Amino acid sequence: MIEIKNNNLFFHEEVDVCLKNIIKNKSYANGYIFYGAEGIGKKQTALNFIKDIFKQSSSDEGIKEKITNNNHPDFLIIEPSSQLEAKKSKNFNLEKTTTNGSDIIKISQIRNIKTFLGQKSINSEKKIILIIDAHLLNEASSNCLLKTLEEPSNGIFILLTSNLNLLLDTIISRCQIVRFRSFSSKQIRSNLKDYLDPSKFNINAKLKFEDLINSANGSPGQLLKNIEIWHTLSENITNKLVSPIKNSLEILEVSKLISEQLEIYQQICLVNFIQILWWRKTKNINLVKKLERLKLHLRKNIQPRLAWEITFLKISMEDI
Repeated sequence: MIEIKNNNLFFHEEVDVCLKNIIKNKSYANGYIFYGAEGIGKKQTALNFIKDIFKQSSSDEGIKEKITNNNHPDFLIIEPSSQLEAKKSKNFNLEKTTTNGSDIIKISQIRNIKTFLGQKSINSEKKIILIIDAHLLNEASSNCLLKTLEEPSNGIFILLTSNLNLLLDTIISRCQIVRFRSFSSKQIRSNLKDYLDPSKFNINAKLKFEDLINSANGSPGQLLKNIEIWHTLSENITNKLVSPIKNSLEILEVSKLISEQLEIYQQICLVNFIQILWWRKTKNINLVKKLERLKLHLRKNIQPRLAWEITFLKISMEDI
């Protein structure tokens, strides 16, 4: 596990100024949408914002811990059903969950908000609802949330999303958007230097560290996951994937190894690594597109081994 020296790795100055002004002036909107790529600190920032709101009406020193552990009486967190099911597992790891077509926020979860808001606040002037991955609201739950947003209450809604276009326009229009911009490669390199232990970066020479930064698409959180996943890959796999495979037997062999040794989230990350390595060698856009389609199949978890075999076989027929 890569250790972060302090919690400023995901600090957004522009967002911080905006939220501090809201706290200072107590000019709370009914709803906020924290919008930006995955792994850039939306949830961490939201929890700190919620803590600061509660601190205005309570001197409880344990507010931060209560919010983090989701046991504050005036705080409700709504998550996609898949994450709730995964948390029931002893081996649950939020970083290792991947979204797929079955991930939704159910209407029953949104109906719970109305019950929650109907109860009197205990420790705060405001009750706060945090909705994780709000773009996973289905049609019924979206309409239910819209009705709740339209009703006057003492609640503050904070919706986190990486896909703003999947939210109803009517929901967006009733919320203040707080944009989280992706970090530049230069910012990420600086943040890693300042906030992470560089001795942990034992990157294999096959994949340059700069490649890992570029693969993260401006997301420090995604970069940390990529580094850890790269460390878990066996050389039996990485040695065979330095360049496109032409031999059919090798394709079947490596596809078997990948599907048997790696979880789906690791396989998706491996595709990203392969894209970087093979693009550098071939500059072939058709190859990249085939690997993108492979990621779609893996996210749906439909016969992963077969998906790898077909993709590699199609790539082997490319004139590279």
